[in-house]
Amino acid sequence: MFGWFTTLLSAARGAKKELGNRGEIEAARFLEHLGYKILHRQWRERYGEIDLIAIDRDTIVFAEVKTRASAGFGHPTEAITTAKQGRMTRSALAFLKRKRWLNRRARFDVIAVIWPRDGDAPQIQHYMNAFEPTGFGQMYS
Repeated sequence: MFGWFTTLLSAARGAKKELGNRGEIEAARFLEHLGYKILHRQWRERYGEIDLIAIDRDTIVFAEVKTRASAGFGHPTEAITTAKQGRMTRSALAFLKRKRWLNRRARFDVIAVIWPRDGDAPQIQHYMNAFEPTGFGQMYS
């Protein structure tokens, strides 16, 4: 009875994921153009995913990319909640521990991509050092 609705939802999710992937690819190109070296894309850890991990000179950059077709429902950066920041912090720390890079500088950047559906070029905004690591407990010792 509601099969059409499930199909519609599935198609919308697929289009959203495809837009997000395009935004991440474009954000990686943007960072490379600035001289960053991309280490990983969509790096998954048990705590969550980090969209891009890059090196900017002597700093490890953990970047969250948010892509939207418009700012009609708010700016892409508004979707980065404190809970998301916490998951990114835990994932970044796990990455640094695994690589034995705890002594290296690190920061969290946010890249907002607004990519209109009419085929216009995407608008990219890069927020360096967008938030501080969050959390407490033995994970951080």
